[in-house]
Amino acid sequence: MLRERRAIGASVTQIGRELDVRPDQLRARAHQQEKAGGPVRLGTGETLEQEVRWLRREVDTLRQEREFAEKVAVVFARESR
Repeated sequence: MLRERRAIGASVTQIGRELDVRPDQLRARAHQQEKAGGPVRLGTGETLEQEVRWLRREVDTLRQEREFAEKVAVVFARESR
């Protein structure tokens, strides 16, 4: 998908926004795919759409975990005063 979108003029940043993935992650996956000589499977899905859904769920989970960690840090900072 990255190769196809780049061929029509889309930037890696634009593609990353569409997929909710950081551009550096896309570049790393593309490099990994080139080295492997074939498609790299990111998730457990069988199709690209399933894989994108899986990645978006994973991003949501990681965001929730980060927000929780930030809240915990605030609580511990208050207690240490």
